[in-house]
Amino acid sequence: MGRLGRLLSPRSLAVVGGRPAELALEQCRRLGFDGDLWPVHPTRPLLDGIPCLPTVDALPGVPDAALIAVNRYATVDVVGRLAAMGAGAAVCYASGFAEAGDDGRALQQDLLVAADGMPVVGPNCYGTVSATVGAALWPDQQGLSRVERGVALVTQSGNIGLNLTLQTRPLSISHLLTLGNQADVGIEECLEDLVGDPTVSAVGLHVEALHDVARFEEACHRASAVGLPIVALKTGSSLRAAEIAASHTSSLVGADAAYGALFDRLGVRRVWTLAELLDTLLVLDQIGGLPGNRIVSLSCSGGEASIVADRCADLDLDLPPFSDAQAERIRVALGGGEATDLVSVSNPFDYHTFIWGDRDRLTGTFTSALNGPVDAALLILDFPGAGLDDATWWPTLEAFAEASASTGKPGVVAASLAENLPVIVEEAATDAGLVAVRGIEAALVVLEAAAQWGARFDHPPLLPPGRAPGPTRRIMGDEARRLLEKAGLPVPRWEMVSIDKAGEAADRLGYPVVVKAVGLAHKTEANAVALDLGDTGAVDEAARRIAGASAAETVIVEHQVDDAVVELLVSVRREDPVGWLLTVGAGGTLVEILEDTRSLLLPVTGEDVRSALQGLSVWPLLAGYRGRPGADMEALVDVVIGVARMSVGGDGLVEVECNPLIAGTEGATVVDVLVEREDPEGAR
Repeated sequence: MGRLGRLLSPRSLAVVGGRPAELALEQCRRLGFDGDLWPVHPTRPLLDGIPCLPTVDALPGVPDAALIAVNRYATVDVVGRLAAMGAGAAVCYASGFAEAGDDGRALQQDLLVAADGMPVVGPNCYGTVSATVGAALWPDQQGLSRVERGVALVTQSGNIGLNLTLQTRPLSISHLLTLGNQADVGIEECLEDLVGDPTVSAVGLHVEALHDVARFEEACHRASAVGLPIVALKTGSSLRAAEIAASHTSSLVGADAAYGALFDRLGVRRVWTLAELLDTLLVLDQIGGLPGNRIVSLSCSGGEASIVADRCADLDLDLPPFSDAQAERIRVALGGGEATDLVSVSNPFDYHTFIWGDRDRLTGTFTSALNGPVDAALLILDFPGAGLDDATWWPTLEAFAEASASTGKPGVVAASLAENLPVIVEEAATDAGLVAVRGIEAALVVLEAAAQWGARFDHPPLLPPGRAPGPTRRIMGDEARRLLEKAGLPVPRWEMVSIDKAGEAADRLGYPVVVKAVGLAHKTEANAVALDLGDTGAVDEAARRIAGASAAETVIVEHQVDDAVVELLVSVRREDPVGWLLTVGAGGTLVEILEDTRSLLLPVTGEDVRSALQGLSVWPLLAGYRGRPGADMEALVDVVIGVARMSVGGDGLVEVECNPLIAGTEGATVVDVLVEREDPEGAR
């Protein structure tokens, strides 16, 4: 346990302030905190019936943690006094610090100086709750209950933290930490200490930004090693800075893609809503990682089965067909006869209602369906609402639980509509060893998460981005091409010549040729590129037109690459604070329209690059489509790796974008490149 050990499991608490401090005492008592509670107030004799101490200096002992709910100036003083006596941590409720401008930033710095190394949560935060010991440094009501072990939640937002405590899923929550300004204690440190806490079974993060990615990476590796799932809801995505907005990549892949690549690399499951955060934590907490992504789906409706089949097509989930022998066992379990001849025994399995309410036949049917090459099972079951008779629904849930237990296959039960899964059903499912999820979509998404968690593996350490670049300079044309040539990357034969020498250059290079403008990032949009030029006259005419459009006296003439299977985009750029982001995708003139990209963080292997390419929509073309030859994958992967090496090779490069990179049947060639480079002279 690190610095936060006393905060996460305190035996003594101080609360400083008026009504917010009193509310914290009420919550501690409601949760059954049995340690020492010491309220501090200069004038009130009691808070929540407990005698007050007039100052922090009058405390009868050193608190493990304290809630400070006074104004911002008094907060600094109280923090200093607590630090001087050796308190374990301070939770600072007051606002008006760094979020309030220059004066607030200066005051926040004063707060850190006063803390002198004592952990400070906040300021401008709602507090923390440790439900494992009943400690609520929380100035409001909240919905947690006392638990021995459960999921820990960390968020910057106090209101989101409050909302998370009010959820009603059968999910045990061990800790809630709201971090506010993160002046001292950040998400990374919280994760470190939660990974080492035996009362924590999974961790959910609401992340706006990370500040120490290396520290986060190490904590995630430790979590993976001990089998502790981490789920992250990332918000606050922003676009790239305006000075590099001209690049294709930045318009397609914002900084948020780097976080997505980071989470993928570290085995952190990324989610997009608070409900998905809770559902994913629920499933990962209760069933952990799955050995594979094969599922069987059961429902008494073909409509529900179709929904499952359609959604699985968009997810990394497999619905393996039943073997002939297994299908026959299922038919026998159904009872045979003319009615069951109408049942199509396939996966997803619509078992109809012929055995509705028959516990034994349901159990036999479900057991036969689960007793095959699958890793988990899903039951779709909508219950009637209050006031309606649900007696015949319960045998289905009970039969599914028995089938799950007897076959050892984890079982998830979901209603097609969230409101059709009453809390009493969720609780019964949990008691029976099942996981109840509110909705088909939600259930499938979290089953995919469980399969991905089970398939996780550790990558080499991230390549850090280095210091954030200052002023930069864009490099195009001949200078950028020479950087590629210096790095040993394949480019077409080319010359930069004056307009009147274009035809001569084409004769030397060999036809067909391409003529391009010099110094333009988006040549096609400016009508500043001409293709398929087969003679001197056509070259001279194109050179005059393009030079006039670009107001330049020179053009680039290059030998045209005709061996094109697919035009690709490959980009590498510094993405502070995460690392070096490699992006591959469909390129050429349709790059923004297709928006077909995959992103990885460096370093990467050839297998990583190949896997990313296989995730593109243009992969069938690269692999060879309908008898057409595919791309030279070995050469293509080598070029992508080469671009990555060039980008991080120490020449002050900030971004390298190759578009298009032509993937041919024999070899791969970078046809155009845009480079962003540090420019120290630009700061003068």
